Amino acid sequence: MCGICGELRFDGLQPSPLALSRMMECLSVRGPDGAGVVLHGNAAFGHRRLKIIDLSEKARQPMEDPELGLTISFNGCIYNYPELRVELEEKGYRFFSNGDTEVILKAWHAWKETCVDRFHGMFAFVLHERDSGRLVMARDRFGIKPLYFSETPEALRFSSSLPALLAGGDVDTSIDKVALHHYMTFHSVVPSPRTILNGVKKLPPATIRIIEADGAKKDRIYWTPAYERDPALASLTSEEWSERVHEALRLAVRRRMVADVPVGVLLSGGVDSSLIVGLLAEEGQADLSTFSVGFEEANGEKGDEFVYSDLISEHFGTDHHKIFVPSEKLLDALPGTFQAMSEPMVSYDNVGFYLLAQEVSKHIKVVQSGQGADEVFGGYHWYPPLMNSNDVVDDYAKVFFDRPHARLKEELAPEWLTEEDLSRAFVARHLTQPGADTPVDAALRLDSSVMLVDDPVKRVDNMTMAWGLEARVPFLDHELVELAARIPPEEKLRGEGKGVLKDVARQVIPHEVIDRTKGYFPVPQLKYIDGVYLDMVRDALSSRPARERGLFRQDYLETLYAAPAKHITPLRGSALWQAGLLELWLQTHRI
Repeated sequence: MCGICGELRFDGLQPSPLALSRMMECLSVRGPDGAGVVLHGNAAFGHRRLKIIDLSEKARQPMEDPELGLTISFNGCIYNYPELRVELEEKGYRFFSNGDTEVILKAWHAWKETCVDRFHGMFAFVLHERDSGRLVMARDRFGIKPLYFSETPEALRFSSSLPALLAGGDVDTSIDKVALHHYMTFHSVVPSPRTILNGVKKLPPATIRIIEADGAKKDRIYWTPAYERDPALASLTSEEWSERVHEALRLAVRRRMVADVPVGVLLSGGVDSSLIVGLLAEEGQADLSTFSVGFEEANGEKGDEFVYSDLISEHFGTDHHKIFVPSEKLLDALPGTFQAMSEPMVSYDNVGFYLLAQEVSKHIKVVQSGQGADEVFGGYHWYPPLMNSNDVVDDYAKVFFDRPHARLKEELAPEWLTEEDLSRAFVARHLTQPGADTPVDAALRLDSSVMLVDDPVKRVDNMTMAWGLEARVPFLDHELVELAARIPPEEKLRGEGKGVLKDVARQVIPHEVIDRTKGYFPVPQLKYIDGVYLDMVRDALSSRPARERGLFRQDYLETLYAAPAKHITPLRGSALWQAGLLELWLQTHRI
């Protein structure tokens, strides 16, 4: 797990060493164990290293293979790299290191753009061919690892974080009106390739992009799971589906133990993370470290789930660490949380992950986490109403969108409005495309390929890597997801959601964790904004930069200030926090 950056020039000039240095400095938290730079003609690569696999200097990056004429900067982990290495050695390739980075280099040389089809893991890499001048950019199937870029006719720059590109300079930082519409409507999700800034884009997940020396480019989307029933599986019973999921999840968890350092678990106390702990216990994992975080109560809403994480820890005998965050520490952590965000992310649990990662990084470098289970196995409350939907677009928008398009006229300043309901149009295109048998299948496909990428997955990467901590997500093993996509929706939605997954859990973990109300990282102080939190948000939205930007109508903001707790979105978010977070993020990054 690392931070990557670089520049490719198309105008005959050399890349800027100063810009590369600034990007590298910004990425230092992602890779505290080492740094490297390679410059060749019109191409420059930078890398910050977090040592997880092959801890020797033989695996340092950027990695060059002079024999093959290849250079790479890579962020992530290829879990099946030992098997791929054997296959490549049988083809005659010789290796000088013992990690996964060199396997990618050889795999590209052997299989070109189809190499990504063979990778099990999370990855973002940029590779340069010396002889052709070609640049290759690739991102894993779920965008677990980020890859941002800015481009002009003269040059392309890339990085693991948006702030690093800003540090490099020469970026158009004007607000993208379409992205602003998504932010305000699609629960703060800004789908790729857009970001909130016009001058920065992100490579879509499951995409490999080839850029020729003259700047010409082509993309290939290399993975699109089918959310359709397989006739060969039509006779499977609930028990048989459960058995298949159990085995696929067991393999996914086992794969993510590949490391030359210990691997722990972020244990929220919910079904998903508890199941990971239980499956690791099944695998015979001893001395497992687990970590939980909790916050003070606010407005009568409890701020921790320690009772369940304690239960799992005691049941499986883990080395458990609980972090309790008093209100004053939460406030102190918010500036660092905003700094760690590559894009404005409104979910309250950003600060929870940030503080949890800070503590975890003192003990361990790698953890497994439960993100993705709800999107893959149907755990959210908006799926059951779609079972009998006659208008999946309208029904999805009712339960997921933060506000209807018409209401934006009451909230955004006129110059920031768009005539069309662009978020609804975007969602409609995804929900109605072929390859999904039912409305629930269409929603699961949208959520796992778009919402998941630019909300939960991005959140976990940004907050953990802010402290040099690698987070692995077994529920996003692509073979597990392919299996889940074939499962009939009624099997997933049983038992108030995730029925088939709960069947697996009952064989592994105590039932008390399963048979309870669904939980999440609660941070009630940011939902029911009051006191110092209200002062912070009001100060940001009333500041000179905010007034000059003029994103929001002043009467709308005054309404929010008067009663923040009365303005909660359908997905239990604070409308005031949504507006304030955007402005706080922009000011944090000096935009």
